[in-house]
Amino acid sequence: MKYMLIMRSTQEAVDAFQDVDFEEVIAAMGAYNESLIKAGVLLGGEGLAGVEEGFVVDFDATPPVVTDGPYAEAKELFNGFWIIGVSSKEEAIEWAKRCPLGPGSKLEVRRVNELEDFPQDNEWIQKEAQWRADAEGRLGSSS
Repeated sequence: MKYMLIMRSTQEAVDAFQDVDFEEVIAAMGAYNESLIKAGVLLGGEGLAGVEEGFVVDFDATPPVVTDGPYAEAKELFNGFWIIGVSSKEEAIEWAKRCPLGPGSKLEVRRVNELEDFPQDNEWIQKEAQWRADAEGRLGSSS
């Protein structure tokens, strides 16, 4: 099973981060990432640039409205993610609990749907399976 660990922080956590030595933060996250890699469960993950570089596309209007960051109304910011491959929800919980985050931070943990979770006789699911196979073939031939 794949799970996505979504790192979210409040303004409190962002402010507290300013008082922590950046090398200390990088070392803690590096050690966490290394433990995920050594266990063979890390499938992907990235940190995100600050909200001032982002934007929101709001679909409440036609055409959709694009608003540049930062977002004053946001109570929590999405700062990064990991995707892990584990055998159970309980294992995902254990890995999430090990993440070196502090007060004002949360990890939202969500299972990532697999193609098998959808009706296999659906035309679009069949196309998705073929697209993925084609992409894997291209990736395999380029390495």
